[in-house]
Amino acid sequence: MAPLNFHLAATFVAFLARACDAGIDVDLSGHKPGSGVVIHDDGTRLRMTWPMAEGEHGVLILQLSDKESLIEELGIAKTADGPTSPLLRKVNPIIRLTVGIRDLSTQGWNAFFDNPPQRPHATFVARLQARKVRAHSHGRHSTLILDGLTAGPFHGDLRFTVYPGCRLVHTEAVVRTEKDACAILYDAGLTSAKSDWKTIAWLDTNDTLQRVSATAQETVTPVAARHRTIIAESEGGSVAVFPPPHQYLYPLDFADNLQFVWYGGGFGVRQPPEGDKRFVPWVNAPPRTQQHLSIFYCLSRGKASQVLEEVRRFTHGDRFKKLDGYRTFTSHYHIEPTLAFLKRQKQQQTDKVPKGLEEPPFVKTFRAHGVDIVHLAEFHVAHTPEFIAQRLPQLQTLHRECRRLSDERFLLLPGEEPNVHLGGHWISLFPRPVYWLLHPSPGTPFERQVEGLGTVYAVHDEKDVLRLMEKEGGLMWTAHPRIKSSYGFPDKYRNKDFYRSAHFLGAAWKAMPADLSHPRLGVRSLDLLDDMANWGQHKYLLGEVDVFKVMPSYELYGHMNINYLKLHQLPRFDDGWQPVLDALRNGQFFVSTGEVLLPEFAVGGKESGQTLNLAGGTRVELTARVEWTFPPSFAEVIWGDGSRVYRRRLDLSENEAFSQKLLRVPLDLKGARWVRLEVWDIAANGAFSQPVWLE
Repeated sequence: MAPLNFHLAATFVAFLARACDAGIDVDLSGHKPGSGVVIHDDGTRLRMTWPMAEGEHGVLILQLSDKESLIEELGIAKTADGPTSPLLRKVNPIIRLTVGIRDLSTQGWNAFFDNPPQRPHATFVARLQARKVRAHSHGRHSTLILDGLTAGPFHGDLRFTVYPGCRLVHTEAVVRTEKDACAILYDAGLTSAKSDWKTIAWLDTNDTLQRVSATAQETVTPVAARHRTIIAESEGGSVAVFPPPHQYLYPLDFADNLQFVWYGGGFGVRQPPEGDKRFVPWVNAPPRTQQHLSIFYCLSRGKASQVLEEVRRFTHGDRFKKLDGYRTFTSHYHIEPTLAFLKRQKQQQTDKVPKGLEEPPFVKTFRAHGVDIVHLAEFHVAHTPEFIAQRLPQLQTLHRECRRLSDERFLLLPGEEPNVHLGGHWISLFPRPVYWLLHPSPGTPFERQVEGLGTVYAVHDEKDVLRLMEKEGGLMWTAHPRIKSSYGFPDKYRNKDFYRSAHFLGAAWKAMPADLSHPRLGVRSLDLLDDMANWGQHKYLLGEVDVFKVMPSYELYGHMNINYLKLHQLPRFDDGWQPVLDALRNGQFFVSTGEVLLPEFAVGGKESGQTLNLAGGTRVELTARVEWTFPPSFAEVIWGDGSRVYRRRLDLSENEAFSQKLLRVPLDLKGARWVRLEVWDIAANGAFSQPVWLE
C-alpha cells in the first residue's frame, strides 16, 4: 500500500501557559454543573468527567503547559472524582487544513463542476497558541474552548465537547477566514511522539478486523475501512476516531471507499484531495463563516471490536432502520445495469442471465443497507444515433431486469434522467413499465402500437412530456436543483404548465454543496422547498443520491440519504407500484440521513401532504415523535405566507443520545399557507417532513 504524503511530526503542540507564566486566562464561569459534567481546574490541568453508560464516566484531562502534550489523558472512571483507567496518555490532536480556490465565476458557491485540486493549493498543520480557555454549557452539552488556533489564512479556536449518556468526545477546530473563494479539506486525528497504544485496528471492506502493531506505524498509511472508523487499542481499552458520517464526505459522482482513515505516528480520518478524479469540488468556506472541522473520539474499556460496535450504534451499522408502516426508498442511481447486462450477454454469447449477474453487486449492497425500494436513473450516457436506435430493446431489457431482481422484500424500479425538452435535468418515474422515445424522428405519432411492447410514445417537446405523464400517471421532478446542469431550475420553468401540473412532484435533496459552517445539510434544496411552497403549488422534496456505481466495498452510506414512504407493504413488481407514486405525490414521506427519524408528524391533526383548514382558528399544535442516535441539537418549525419564510428553533440539547421525544409545539399560524419540520443532531445528521398545507 502506497504511503500517504502526510506531514505529521509532533507539530500540534499546545503553546499554553498558566496565568503566572504567560498570562493565560481560565474562565469556567460559563459551565453549569447541572449539565451533568464536572470540570476541575487544579492549576495546571483541566479535568472533564461525565457519565457515559453502564456506570462508567468518561475522563478528558487537558494539560495547560507548552511543554506537555495537550491531552494528558483519555480514560474511564467509575465515579466522577474516582481514579481513572487510562486509555490513551500524552496525545495531541492534529488537524491539517488544505486550502484551495473555488471558481465562483459560473455557479458561485453552488458549484459542483469545479476542481480546486487542479489549481494552486496548500496544506497547513493547525497550531494552537492559546491565551484563554473558557467553558460553556448548553443544555446537556459542555464544551472547553481554547482560543488562538491558526491554520494558514484561517484562525479560530479548538473545542472539546462531551455529552452525558454518551461515550463521545467531540473535537472541533472552529475557524474562519477573511479570504474569498476558499475551498477546503481537513484531516484530523490523534498523534503522539511516543505512542501509548499497542495496536491500531479497523474493519476492512471485506468485514475483517485488521490490526497492525505500534512498532509498524512509522510510515503514515491510508486504509479503506468500514464505518469511516479507525481504532487505537491500549492496555486499558480502546479509542475509536471517526468523523460526522455524512457531513464529512464532500459530494462526488462515485462513492468509492477512498481510504478515509490513516495510521502511522498517530491515527485519524482524511479527505483525499483527488477524490474520484472527475469533478472534485471540495468544501465551501465563504469568508467570515465559522467552519467546524469536526471529529469524534469514542471511549471503551473493551477491545477494538467492542468500541466499533459502540460506533456502529450511531448509524445503525450503516443501515437504515426499519419503521413500522414505512418502506425505505432511494432514488437517482446511474448504475446502468441494463447496459452492463447487454454487454455481458454479448461477451458470453448467451441470451440468458450472464454469469456473475445472477444477483448483481449493487443489489447485495442495497439489501445490506436496509433499502426496500431502489429507483434507477438509467441511460445517463451520450445519446449517439446508434444508441438512440436501440432505445426500445434497451427499455425492454431494463424492465425485464427490474422484474427479475425484485422480490417480496426488494423492489427495483425503472427510471431515467432524460434531460430533454424541459430544461435542466429531471427524473421520471412511472407506476408500471412504459415505452417512450426521447428523440423521435419528426412526424412520429405521439402514440403507436408495437408488437410485443404495446403502446410506444414519441415525445417531441415539453407538451408531449406532460401528455405522457397524464396518460401513464407518471411523476417527474428536478434533479439536483439549482446546481450542476440544473443550475437555475426549477425556477426558470415554475410558471410552465408541466411544472404546475400534479405530475410534477417538485425537486430532490442531497447534501450538496458541502459547507461546514451550517448545522444542517443540503441547505440549497431545503431553501428551494420553502420557495416552492411559497410559489403556491403543492410540491415536495425527496432525497436523491446521484452516484454512478454501487459496490459492496464502497463508502455508500456516507453519501446516502433515504426516503421513508408511508407504505404498509411493499408492492410487487408485476402488480405495478402505484402505491409508491401515491405516497410521493401525496407528500406522505419524510427524508432522513438515517440517524434522526421522524415517524410521526402532524399539525392540527393533519399529516404532511394534507391540508389543514384554519377557519376554526390559527392557533394549532404541532406534534412529532422524533428518534435519534447522536445527541440531538435542535428542531426547527418552518412556515411561509406565500412571500416570506419564518422559523422557530426548538433547543433539544437537554436530551441524551439514543433516545426519542414527543414534541408538542403550540403555533399561531395566522397568515401562513404551509408549515413543516426539520430535526438535526450534533453531527449535522437530520430528518425533515414535507409541508402541511394551510387554508
